[in-house]
Amino acid sequence: MTTTVFSVPGMTCGHCKQAVTTEVGKIAGVSSIDVDLDTKKVTVTSSELLAWSDLVSAIDEAGFEAVAN
Repeated sequence: MTTTVFSVPGMTCGHCKQAVTTEVGKIAGVSSIDVDLDTKKVTVTSSELLAWSDLVSAIDEAGFEAVAN
């Protein structure tokens, strides 16, 4: 298992959290997603290392911008 942590500064509410969770959950291999609205951090656990471009695309699809930590 691999864990990837990154920031999504624009998230402010439960709808934001749901949108990010839904889009990241579509990436193959993702097993869990934790979105912390207080810290604006997203922690993704996956079966293998995820491509940063896939994460950026998913966050973009949710209407936000991903920032590497």
